[in-house]
Amino acid sequence: MESQNLTSILEFLLLGLTEDPELQPILLALFLSMYLITVLGNLLIILAVSFDPHLHTPMYFFLSNLSLADIGFNSSTVLKMLVNLRTHSKSISYAGCLMQVAFFVMFCCLDSLLLAVMAYDRLVAICHPLHYSIIMSPRLCGMLVLLSLFLSLLDSVLHCLMVSQVTFCTNIEIPNFFCEPPQLVKLACDYTSTKNIFIFLFAAVFGGLPVLGILYSYARIVSSILGVPSASGKYKAFSTCGSHLSVVCLFYGTALGAYCSSVFSDAPRKVMVASVVYTTVTPMLNPFVYSLRNRDIKSALRRLVRVAA
Repeated sequence: MESQNLTSILEFLLLGLTEDPELQPILLALFLSMYLITVLGNLLIILAVSFDPHLHTPMYFFLSNLSLADIGFNSSTVLKMLVNLRTHSKSISYAGCLMQVAFFVMFCCLDSLLLAVMAYDRLVAICHPLHYSIIMSPRLCGMLVLLSLFLSLLDSVLHCLMVSQVTFCTNIEIPNFFCEPPQLVKLACDYTSTKNIFIFLFAAVFGGLPVLGILYSYARIVSSILGVPSASGKYKAFSTCGSHLSVVCLFYGTALGAYCSSVFSDAPRKVMVASVVYTTVTPMLNPFVYSLRNRDIKSALRRLVRVAA
């Protein structure tokens, strides 16, 4: 087969969710609705935190940044799919594919790191309540967000460098609706399992370390809660972590499924279903999880609606 370096390839073909022209308008309406719900829900969280003085705390500062990351994460993949469904096109340029890889990896990693930071915030609030305001100072909160952004950019650059060094055959067809790094690597003419090892290492470092941080934080939290003598005290302490724990399970559960499908599965349909849940459904559900389980957010949203009306 004729092969060429990635930089000489003008475009790729995204096979998308279906080739049936009758289903494409339905999928367009469905995913456009989901995208608008995602953006609106997360924007409401950001506005509520920004304009309500009661929510000017570290926990909600991190939550607003997570909502912003969710919008970027969802937009990095869904917008191109919507354009392709609307124009009945499957093509994506080399530059567009590389840019999609960059933004997808960056916002995915940022989501993961912010969830770890939020777990640390809950650890301090429950295990060191008297020193919470001193430890979680505005300066530390800002530094944690900036560090998360820096590490996300680093992860994005490493992925882009790896993908740009891959040699492809002509007429590249990606069996997905976006340029996912593991699938791009598997489509290379010079594909070897060594390249998958690099993907695994990136995931282990930039995804595994935040998971370890979350597990450590919740181990400390559970240990501290078990020391509370009353059942009502235990419930009150654990209820402050309920929304975060739900989002963590949703994000990492779908992420693990999508990653395993992409790296180990040769069934394109399974990979796409996992990718849809991971990139589209999870960011859409996060605002509902926080608003439905959090009285402060619900009160702030009601006040925001009254002001807007």
